[in-house]
Amino acid sequence: MEKLKLLLLAFFLGLSINSWAQKTEVSGVILDDKNLPLPAANILEKGTTRSVVTDFDGKFKISVSNPNAILVVSFLGFTDQTVKLDGTKTNLTIKMASATNALEQVVVVGYGKGSRKNLTTSVTSIKAEELNRGALTDVGQLLQGKVSGLNISSSGDPTRTASVVLRGVSTLNSSQGPFYVIDGVPGVDISMISPDDIATIDVLKDAAATAIYGNRAANGVIMVTTKKGSKDRTQIAYNGYVGWEEVSNQLDMMDANQLRAFTTKNNLNFTPENDKGANTNWQKEILRSNMAKSSSHNISMSGGSKNGSYTASITSLNKEGVLLKSDFSRVIARLAVEQFAFDDKVKFGLNVTNSNSKYVNVPQRNTVLLQAASYLPVSPVRNPDGTFFENFTSTGYFNPVALIEHGTDETQTNNLVGNLTAEVKLPFGFTYNLSIAHQKLTSSHGEFYDSYYAKYNSANFYNNPDPPQNKSLVNFGQNGSALRNSYENTNNIIESFLTWDKTLGSHKIKAVLGYSWQENTLGDGFQATATNFPVDNVGYNNLALSNYTSVNGYVVNFGDSRAYQKTRLIGEFARLNYNFGDKYLLQGTIRRDGGSVFGVNNRWGYFPSVGGAWRVDKESFMQGQKVFSDLKFRASYGVTGNSSGFNAYTAQLVSGSLGTFYYNGQQIGAYGPNQFVNPDLKWEKTATTNIGLDFGLFNGKVTGSVDLYDKKTTDMIFTYAVNPVLAPVGTIVANGGTMSNKGIEVSLTATPVKTANFTWSTNLNLASNKNKIVKLTNPFFVGGDSIRRVQPDGGGQTGSTLQIFKEGKPLGQFFTLLYAGKNSAGVSQYVAKDGSLTTTPAIGVDYHYAGSAQPKVLLGWGNNFQYKKFDLSVFFRGVFGNKIFNATKADLFRPSTAMTTNILADAANESPTDLNAYKYSSRFIEDGSYIRLDNMTLGYNFGKVSKFIQNVRVYQTINNLFVITKYSGIDPEVEQGGTAPGVDSNNFYPKTRTFMFGLNVIF
Repeated sequence: MEKLKLLLLAFFLGLSINSWAQKTEVSGVILDDKNLPLPAANILEKGTTRSVVTDFDGKFKISVSNPNAILVVSFLGFTDQTVKLDGTKTNLTIKMASATNALEQVVVVGYGKGSRKNLTTSVTSIKAEELNRGALTDVGQLLQGKVSGLNISSSGDPTRTASVVLRGVSTLNSSQGPFYVIDGVPGVDISMISPDDIATIDVLKDAAATAIYGNRAANGVIMVTTKKGSKDRTQIAYNGYVGWEEVSNQLDMMDANQLRAFTTKNNLNFTPENDKGANTNWQKEILRSNMAKSSSHNISMSGGSKNGSYTASITSLNKEGVLLKSDFSRVIARLAVEQFAFDDKVKFGLNVTNSNSKYVNVPQRNTVLLQAASYLPVSPVRNPDGTFFENFTSTGYFNPVALIEHGTDETQTNNLVGNLTAEVKLPFGFTYNLSIAHQKLTSSHGEFYDSYYAKYNSANFYNNPDPPQNKSLVNFGQNGSALRNSYENTNNIIESFLTWDKTLGSHKIKAVLGYSWQENTLGDGFQATATNFPVDNVGYNNLALSNYTSVNGYVVNFGDSRAYQKTRLIGEFARLNYNFGDKYLLQGTIRRDGGSVFGVNNRWGYFPSVGGAWRVDKESFMQGQKVFSDLKFRASYGVTGNSSGFNAYTAQLVSGSLGTFYYNGQQIGAYGPNQFVNPDLKWEKTATTNIGLDFGLFNGKVTGSVDLYDKKTTDMIFTYAVNPVLAPVGTIVANGGTMSNKGIEVSLTATPVKTANFTWSTNLNLASNKNKIVKLTNPFFVGGDSIRRVQPDGGGQTGSTLQIFKEGKPLGQFFTLLYAGKNSAGVSQYVAKDGSLTTTPAIGVDYHYAGSAQPKVLLGWGNNFQYKKFDLSVFFRGVFGNKIFNATKADLFRPSTAMTTNILADAANESPTDLNAYKYSSRFIEDGSYIRLDNMTLGYNFGKVSKFIQNVRVYQTINNLFVITKYSGIDPEVEQGGTAPGVDSNNFYPKTRTFMFGLNVIF
């Protein structure tokens, strides 16, 4: 009988357990950190594929396999929660913790991670959902307006990346952009990363944050972290959009009727060769007939098990330019795998990314833009017989549509990055990390200009380069001209570091000691040019069909003799963080770097930094108050270096061709030094002092930071003019200059309204920077304390410059004639050097300082609204206090030439007898301030729509809806990078307005 009872008990117990496994349901509600329901949160039974999504009220029901199952709850922007069932509770209330809480956020810093609440340095973090939305192809555009102190400018050209300047320009060299680190690999090309693969971006601003990267960190460091797979769930996702772009603004040129009225009024006559009775809008003719199309498709898969995780994605990007032929396409494939071993004490990682891009450029782009503005509207695009209209007798007069039609300019690149990592957890709080990375970039560029180009007189076909380059003649040979080059760059990096993380009561110590080795091989390839092809449809792929030897005087261009380079960088670094009671924080770093690009006497440099912070909110006297949820003071000082912008030969004696000389009845090739050696060339160094305040108010409803900084670059490297007795070539690359940047940055984030159905959050960032060239001299320099530069060479402007490098003035200082209205005869006059008025000013002598291209204030303001399943984001961006030299307007402000080139409608009241009207002067310097509605996105989240589709979101985005500005040019977002900022010089690719529809699906 007892045995029977035991058997029955076992049977019913088994039946009960089996019923749990098959039929038991667990229900509950998911709340956010404000106790409000979270719709569309994901609940997964760990180790299975069972998952559900919460409804609009945050409620859920899920069948589980056993009474001790483990649930994993996840929601974008919140930390994943793991809940273990105890066999009795079937109705749960789960509260999620915000992952974006400013105090608890994990920040990626050099060679490690840290909690934002314990940072002693200035770092801004941007999560994927906070990046700019739109048909954007590079990180610069994704970050525009999002980070205080980050000045980013871009045009509408899909083949060009944005210019990025952090906390003002630090050097006179061309390299001014930040240093990028992607998933711990330094120096990776940022175009490798698909926007859909980005998890977070951390911008390291002050030297205390960046000094761990030593010689490459003078312009700031941007850390990009990509998405990783999860051990707890498998996910397939699709993100895609389609968009259409149109030109947002164009130059206001005279049409045929306006121009004809102007010439008639002023007794000017078109030549019969030009006046064909047309009314052509040339700016419109070089545009696509339909709106330019853009699209992006990203498919990703991720998942894992207890021993590892993986993520794989492929992205296809396509973006047409609004100008004819302009086009960009890219395919990015990415695989990231993490494998754990020995009870998770060892972790191996493999990251492989391959990016294949094709850039189809507008042939002779800047010349096309110039001609589209200046070509006469009374001339047609084509003759009655269908051929292109041309007037080859007019100097510098080229049909812009014909230039595009008869030319080809294409570049293809393939960029491969592989990174193998290992992390070993050792006893006593030690961790060892090893990273081995390889990057290989191959590029193939081709240009072909068919026989049509030979009709243009090569004696007056000038290119139209971006400032500060000067114009030069272009010769297209005869019967077609082709250029082809193929180059390969490789970058090998080995880095290892040991971390010690120890807590001793109230004392927390974290130390890092490491080594970095990097070798770059650049320009391994070839170039060749050819001319005289038998037919026009051969392109740049058929150089062998040319017969260039029969063209008298033609010389094959084999490219830059210095293209091939090999450089090496070696670094040793250490960092120590000390934390006492989460109240008093100290950090110190030191890096010793060696670089082969510098002089043999100065190849090693030291880059130290120190920082401290005081968390006031942790003090006893702050307990009980309800105003501050966070209050921290920070201060830091550090030194960083700059090794970019220089090549392997910068400090070397280089000899090359010096033309020819006549000897014994023949022209003999001359060779000799064209760059002088400088064995004492050393690092540029940038020292930054930063004082900061981080705060949170009213339980985190308002958070923000304020930073004051003083950044000074010394031993600035520049090519100085020297006495030929000291350096036979007349120049030397040497140290000598000093540049200063001082500024303030403010960031604020607030959630003014949050209810069960509606949330409004807003963020604002402001930055102001004052740039100044403190010193521009060198013991060998013969140029005094200034250098005049930027010479667009518009018609009648030979020798006229727009800007100056000057001690005591900022980079981008305008230095030109001072316009003083018109005299009694109606002729434009200017203020002479002695203060008198003159109509015959001397170039460079009667020049005056006339404002700066440097903005005084940068602004970014975003607002996010959520009502039930709808979400709306509105983002404004502004730049204030900068000047723009509108050289485009000056060159189109020539009433005396209205019968041969078009003029602006603004010139309607000008007199052709005023031959000074167009002179580069303060008359054409304008206020470049603007505020732009940069992005507006409306979305709807459907949540779970079927058993297999966990979430669906659709959205519509409009970029560049409007801009408010007084600037009369195409757009005030003129180039702010480089050494000639703020110059609009007949080269502005029109900005666009984008209309986009997108879809996000999670399976």
